[in-house]
Amino acid sequence: MKKLILFSMLFFPLVALSLEANAQARARDYGVSPGVMAPGNWNAITDVKGVMVGHISLVEGDNIRTGATAILPHGGNIFQQKVPGAVYIGNGFGKLAGSSQVQELGNIETPIVLTNTLNIAEGIIGSVEYTLSEPGNEQVKSVNALVGETNDGYLNDIRQRSLRPSHIRQAIVQAKSGPVEEGNIGAGTGTVCFGFKGGIGTASRVLPKQLGGYTVGALVQSNFGGVLQIDGRALGEELGQYAFHQQLESADGSCMIIIATDAPLGARNLERMAKRAMLGLAKTGGIASNGSGDYVIAFSTAESMRIPYSLSSDELLTQDQVANDHMSGLFMATIEATEEAIINSLFAAEDMTGFQGNKVRALPVETLYPKP
Repeated sequence: MKKLILFSMLFFPLVALSLEANAQARARDYGVSPGVMAPGNWNAITDVKGVMVGHISLVEGDNIRTGATAILPHGGNIFQQKVPGAVYIGNGFGKLAGSSQVQELGNIETPIVLTNTLNIAEGIIGSVEYTLSEPGNEQVKSVNALVGETNDGYLNDIRQRSLRPSHIRQAIVQAKSGPVEEGNIGAGTGTVCFGFKGGIGTASRVLPKQLGGYTVGALVQSNFGGVLQIDGRALGEELGQYAFHQQLESADGSCMIIIATDAPLGARNLERMAKRAMLGLAKTGGIASNGSGDYVIAFSTAESMRIPYSLSSDELLTQDQVANDHMSGLFMATIEATEEAIINSLFAAEDMTGFQGNKVRALPVETLYPKP
């Protein structure tokens, strides 16, 4: 049973929920280890040096089941030291604020915020307020907040728009390295995946030294449908729960996927990595349905690739990057980390009852993968 830490939030009659990460069930605890590459120390996106993750979860009464998750590429002033980034749209039925500037300029200048569909505006405001308040940003007059979402309206009374900009700032400022809390936490508090309780999941892969020794990490907000497969096992069919089964179940939903790496990459090859993340989603049985917003954000933390906010008129950027011919290992690591992150989001999740009495059960892990 996961240890719960409950505390009241100042000025808001809501409860913030935090789960102790190292007590959570993960796929490898049950002998499920997708792929062939080795994971990092924490098997999380935070294995990529500098990356930090913070959550805020809101649970109130019978109706509020939502939250936000913030991913920071590094612990410094991100606006002043931007990171190369890219966005890939697997299916565009969603809202990813700030994506056009990332696609145009190839960099990310704020924390990446994940939340629910109707709290995108609060995510933007909170991220902008955080950035403007950072020492050194006193003269900044334009900020491109990068905020993604999935719709948690089945378990959460989404029309209440319970999140406030202060919640977003709290998720950002409490972001940390180390193990990442998964399942019913942050932006994954009220999500549903393959008809089971979804949530936040993460995983990582470390390339062999002969392939560069780079680390790739993935974090997902899983809220989509299809025909569930776990490491090749057709569980959707086995359990009789999958999209269009008896024409009753919906496959709609969304998935936000964040890919981080310490490999020195520019926006073009980061976009190529982002495309491969969709293959990881497909390996779990996701079908990117018509009503699913499936977005991938990828970035590099390599210090040599940072883009300073201020450059003199005659200053040139000089950046050594991984060659195209050496990208395949990074592609494979992206696919494997994404697949396992989605699986971890299911393994870590717990049963939840929410809005209008709707109930979603967690994947019956103990039954499907009994321990000896």
